[in-house]
Amino acid sequence: MKRSICIVGAGIVGCASAYELAREGHDVVLLDAAPGPGTGCSFANGAQLSYGYVEPLASPATLRALPHLLMQRGSSVRFLPTRDWRQYAWALRFLAACRTARVQAGTRRLLELSFLSRDTLTRWLRDGAWPIDVARNGKLVLCPDEATMARQREQMRFQATLGCEQEALGIDACLQKEPALLPAVRRAPKAFVGGIWTAGDATVDSHSLCLALAGRFESMGGLARFGTRVIGFATREGRVRAVRTSDGEIPCDALVLAAGSAAAQLAQALGEYLPVYPIRGYSLTLPMAAGVPAPRASVTDLGRKTVFAPLGGALRVAAAAEIGGHGLDVPRWRIDQLRAAAAAMYPGSVDVHADGRPWSGLRPATPDSIPIIRRARRYANAFYNVGQGALGLTLAAGSAVLLARLVSGRPHER
Repeated sequence: MKRSICIVGAGIVGCASAYELAREGHDVVLLDAAPGPGTGCSFANGAQLSYGYVEPLASPATLRALPHLLMQRGSSVRFLPTRDWRQYAWALRFLAACRTARVQAGTRRLLELSFLSRDTLTRWLRDGAWPIDVARNGKLVLCPDEATMARQREQMRFQATLGCEQEALGIDACLQKEPALLPAVRRAPKAFVGGIWTAGDATVDSHSLCLALAGRFESMGGLARFGTRVIGFATREGRVRAVRTSDGEIPCDALVLAAGSAAAQLAQALGEYLPVYPIRGYSLTLPMAAGVPAPRASVTDLGRKTVFAPLGGALRVAAAAEIGGHGLDVPRWRIDQLRAAAAAMYPGSVDVHADGRPWSGLRPATPDSIPIIRRARRYANAFYNVGQGALGLTLAAGSAVLLARLVSGRPHER
């Protein structure tokens, strides 16, 4: 049945949701206070389509490492106390999720969703020409020591039972997959002991994908309204009747909240608490150096907790997980960390002295890393598609399909 649907939030999850719902024949209005699609967390994130590496952040290994991580100023993981009670409620749930059984159950659900996303994006891209480059270049997760390598092997074996195809590699095999790492190994032979290779993983610029999805959505008759701030909802008899915005009311048959880290506050207007809290990350986009072998594979360095993703003639370098408010400041020392990581990993391959367009973004995370894709508790025609966290780019297409099933009455609820 054709419905008029308002989607709040035009990041990668909201744009994917708008596109899939428009494909199903619905009249969709996409709302965002920003001037265009994908200008928030989706703008300059890690760029990895990480279909095979989806282990939840909350795990026994993370729990063991937390005292060490949280006490270091330059740590990749930081808890910055605020006066927001949601931060502490989220943190308590995060600690409760750091159990092996929860991690395995979460990995199973995330892999199912990532495989659905992979297949969905492939299906979408077969539909005509898209002005984006999805590079199916594989992903290499580098392990700094034997203990980390052993844990990654164990995770790989578990994921193999769920249909995930990966390989455990020694140093020489890692260099065959990514020759651009050879200068780094010559400088620091013990920088890593091996890695996990996932051939099916890919890279894409998230902002470019948002623009492409929004363009396709509008060409199908969808309406995108940017610079439009949502200030509330008009409800009656257990249903949302309209979205109240800075430009007036927009009537709708159904509402979808896909507003990232802002979704928790918006959900309060629907009488519901969502355990979604922002985890701030940072990135640089550095130009490749001329005349030397350029990186070709996506790399995650577990020693530095940093990801490296080739994007055409540039390298996206992203890192950090800071739990502490909604600020978007970019400390100089964080950017210096990213430059140093790029210089150590790819000496001479990238211009680490370039401006790099320093960026920070707020990943909308749930404590157990499982997205919230379900109907609202109090309103039968309101839906959530939030909480994809650092996997937003990876999971967006599959999340859109699950949302469309819900809206169309084919349940798949959390």
